[in-house]
Amino acid sequence: MAQPESKKIFFENLSGAGKAIAVLTSGGDAQGMNAAVRAVVRMGLYVGAKVYFIHEGYQGMVDGGENIVEASWESVSSMLQVGGTVIGSARCKEFRSHEGRLKAAHNLVQQGITNLCVIGGDGSLTGANLFREEWSGLLTELVEQGLIEADAVQKYSALHIVGMVGSIDNDFCGTDMTIGTDSALHRIIEVVDAIMTTAQSHQRTFVLEVMGRHCGYLALVSALACGADWVLIPEMPPEDGWEDKMCEKLSANRAGMKRLNIIIVAEGAIDRSNRPITTDYIKDLVVKCLGFDTRVTILGHVQRGGTPSAFDRILASRMGVEAVLALLETTANTPACVVSLCGNQSVRLPLMECVQMTQEVQRAMDGKRFEEAVRLRGRSFENNLRTYKLLAHRKPESELPVSNFNVAVLNVGAPAAGMNAAVRSAVRVGISEGHKMFAVNDGFEGFYKGQIKEIKWADVGGWTGQGGTLLGTKRTLPGKHVDKIAEQMRMHNINALLIIGGFEAFESLLQLYEARATHEDFCIPMCMLPATISNNVPGTDLSIGADTALNAIVETCDRIKQSASGTKRRVFIIETMGGYCGYLASVGGLAAGADAAYIYEEPFDIRDLQANVEHLTEKMKTSIQRGLVLRNENCNDNYTTDFIYQLYSEEGRGVFDSRKNVLGHMQQGGAPSPFDRNFGTKITAKAMQWVSKKLVETYRQGRVFANTEDSCCLLGMRRRALVFQPVVQLKDETDFVHRIPKEQWWLKLRPLMKILAKYKTSYDVSDSGQLMHVVRNRPKDSDASVAM
Repeated sequence: MAQPESKKIFFENLSGAGKAIAVLTSGGDAQGMNAAVRAVVRMGLYVGAKVYFIHEGYQGMVDGGENIVEASWESVSSMLQVGGTVIGSARCKEFRSHEGRLKAAHNLVQQGITNLCVIGGDGSLTGANLFREEWSGLLTELVEQGLIEADAVQKYSALHIVGMVGSIDNDFCGTDMTIGTDSALHRIIEVVDAIMTTAQSHQRTFVLEVMGRHCGYLALVSALACGADWVLIPEMPPEDGWEDKMCEKLSANRAGMKRLNIIIVAEGAIDRSNRPITTDYIKDLVVKCLGFDTRVTILGHVQRGGTPSAFDRILASRMGVEAVLALLETTANTPACVVSLCGNQSVRLPLMECVQMTQEVQRAMDGKRFEEAVRLRGRSFENNLRTYKLLAHRKPESELPVSNFNVAVLNVGAPAAGMNAAVRSAVRVGISEGHKMFAVNDGFEGFYKGQIKEIKWADVGGWTGQGGTLLGTKRTLPGKHVDKIAEQMRMHNINALLIIGGFEAFESLLQLYEARATHEDFCIPMCMLPATISNNVPGTDLSIGADTALNAIVETCDRIKQSASGTKRRVFIIETMGGYCGYLASVGGLAAGADAAYIYEEPFDIRDLQANVEHLTEKMKTSIQRGLVLRNENCNDNYTTDFIYQLYSEEGRGVFDSRKNVLGHMQQGGAPSPFDRNFGTKITAKAMQWVSKKLVETYRQGRVFANTEDSCCLLGMRRRALVFQPVVQLKDETDFVHRIPKEQWWLKLRPLMKILAKYKTSYDVSDSGQLMHVVRNRPKDSDASVAM
């Protein structure tokens, strides 16, 4: 995607006065749609526009009447955590006809609506674009029929359309993730994790069918996240004779002491002749060929249900706000656009370009051009498929390259969910590259004590779903033990080092780089992967483990808010972890619908606290019954959680009462989220390929010697790209006293949280406002979508 020129606008320059915006959800429902509706309504009201709900999708637009109602601020309260769509969705045959669209146009003109925000799939968005193109002709017809006045044609001359893609299948080209996909993955992985325990007990094979009639994204990513033995997707049917290969793989895994097998099938899976591959066919095949006890589980609509994940709430909220900004800036000549996600940024793309490329994928599949279909799905999909093949299917020893290199992997710092998935990926990719892999227990403390052993392919089986770190980890830094560590490296002939951890890992790598001056043993390729719930490592926008922690915070906040249901008005003060980094409090606050989030990076005083109390007091006088305030554990030495709780209790007396809760280490525990499993898996695979490349480049005269800055790197996600950055160059970007980066991208999201909580604030939209174009191939390094 072509990148826009940087510009600085604040949204106070944009006014919605006199404009009417309608929001509808169409097609299949998806978790997170309500968060998008909420964001559109509140942002629209915030800029002074009138906002309308259109109930029951296009059917409601055609029927009109009570289906089109004006929205208020309070009407979208308490819907952030609700799955599905509270304004309803329906498939409408009538809207496909000219007469149906004529009725819809009449109903919109009666309310003065000329701005539509459509949340749905490619069919819904294509219909919206056709409606837009016919708009002026429809108005002329309405005048001729005497249904509207002639001056209405001029007054409502153009219909403006902005789309957001709500689909659990993630089948829309142009966006890395659609609203609902991450939540559907949560449902799938919850089921798979549960099934794995019973399958292991009985040594069973399970065949799971997941949704995806035309797109195998859910099947592929869930297979990657749970380490499935086999996956079948419509974009890449298996080669002829796949049945024998699959049975050989299942049999080999059982021979390797694995007690279960998992096969994941997309509902639209086909073979090379376009014949469907069903779960029953696979079950019968396994029973007949192997005699394994085999069960089938079809997940069905459970994948659409449940509360939206933290990722989907944040994604939908950001897209909803961006959609309103796009409508405010649009002109009669602006093409209909769709708000998309690229890396961790919201972008705008021409709607029909995305639709046409999505349709191209299906044409390629129908024409049996499967390689093209995978390529058209995008770099994220390609990367998922490539990584799955690399990790799930071990090559025979005779086909492995012989590198004679030894690579050590270790965890450093506090545990984070997803670390085990990263270690598994490192071990298996390293073995595939021909290296001998060594695991170091208990971080650098274990390193200098000699707790190092070779780790094999089968040793890391089943690790992806395990929380914490199975290798063990300590906060010990290597600086005081470099002599002993160097001795262990010589003893085990370690040629490269992969460190997975948080800020301590970053500091450790800096110390090892500096130790090169006195110890040549550290003149080897060294790479660090950020893994910490605090997300406080410089050089990266995201860290392994942060998404799992966010989900823990959001789930707990949902329960806490629900505990006050039906009681008197109540405000909850919640303390989150993060050290001095306010990521969890801020982004968790956005996902949970918080009224305020206190963090170290944004200093506050007693006047700010008083303003927050007064703001909540005003809100509590309406129908809103609950308030939520998050506080980062180190945001202020004096304004502690107890102090804020006591202040709110006293100042809110007579209007609301207060409760406090310290979430503690529950944010660090639990099974990793699908996002963290896949982010950890794929970022590590990329790191190991970099290590292999550096080993070859630096191998001279019978040994590895790497002493340049670019041989000691941190691999991080920056905006839309995964970037290897020399750690020594990141020193200037780091506040070592408070253990945070000097600049943090997520601070731009804080005004968003405040706007949605009805505070007056400035919102920097410097990354918005320019339409990009869909391109078939992104620049080589622009694969930030590796995260999912």
